Amino acid sequence: MINCNPETVSTDFDISDKLYFEPVFWEHIYDIILHEKPEGVIVQLGGQTALKLSEKLDRYGIKIIGTSYKSLDLAEDRGSFSTLLKDLNIPYPKFGVIEDADQAVQLSRELGFPLLVRPSYVLGGQGMKIVINEQELEQHVVNILNDIPGNKVLLDHFLEKAIEAEADAICDGENSYIIGIMEHIEPAGIHSGDSNAVLPPFDLSKNVIEQIQTITTRIAKAMNVIGLINIQFAIKNEVVYVIEANPRASRTVPFIAKAYNEPYVNYATKLMLGHNKLSDFTFNPQLKGYAIKIPVFSFNKFLDVNKELGPEMKSTGEAIYFIDDLNDEFFTTIYGERNLYLSK
Repeated sequence: MINCNPETVSTDFDISDKLYFEPVFWEHIYDIILHEKPEGVIVQLGGQTALKLSEKLDRYGIKIIGTSYKSLDLAEDRGSFSTLLKDLNIPYPKFGVIEDADQAVQLSRELGFPLLVRPSYVLGGQGMKIVINEQELEQHVVNILNDIPGNKVLLDHFLEKAIEAEADAICDGENSYIIGIMEHIEPAGIHSGDSNAVLPPFDLSKNVIEQIQTITTRIAKAMNVIGLINIQFAIKNEVVYVIEANPRASRTVPFIAKAYNEPYVNYATKLMLGHNKLSDFTFNPQLKGYAIKIPVFSFNKFLDVNKELGPEMKSTGEAIYFIDDLNDEFFTTIYGERNLYLSK
């Protein structure tokens, strides 16, 4: 295990045979690999930081255990992933890829405002913004290209007042099992890490849930996912649109495992190692009522931070809250606050 933050493993320090407290940069990783000579490296459980290192691992001929680098990169490259969705005939917001502000303005006239502007290969929604006119668009594209030179920028038509949901699944390259579907209380446009999310969904129709299940299975198979995948959706007028897919353990995987009392990460790791197929496992999720993922913010420690929520993630953690039914006072309070975002 390589981790730069001792606190994140302080309660489970004896799980791994060796634990390296090293900065998660390529130079440090490569030195450890040369020293340990591992059979391969698992990147799916290290979030976006680990995924970014997969390109170097692949270039240096180091085996990536589980989903291949090619599939990992396909999901990260927003343009290529949207092309895959088009080939699979899966709905997604109209989009285009641009490299400068002039191209952005020209494309915006085809897509129509509002637009979600986002760079490829970023962590936590960094640089994402919803813009409503050409002036805002030009300024934001210039800012992105100044901060991340040479990166491509994706423009998506933003689906206003849509419901957001996400699905997590484990896969063996052929078959997949959806471990959980979560419905966000805040509408699409608030980063998934900053949203209150309910497991299982509380207000999605049977038709929408079936669409989510079908789309998740098709994407996982098309990308040859071995291990875990998280897919985020926007739902408007009973149509399910795909926002993005992350072929890794998302922050909701430990939440779902805790809520259902199932060791999903153990199952996924066995699939990555090739020791098992999905059919070898018997799933028995147990949850009475609902579990709510509550974002935790640290605004009291960062007084000058803009507290307004949007596509960039600002939460620093999450908590779990169990309720027996939807009449729970906590649920009705946070659901009532949803109207504040819908009226913006």
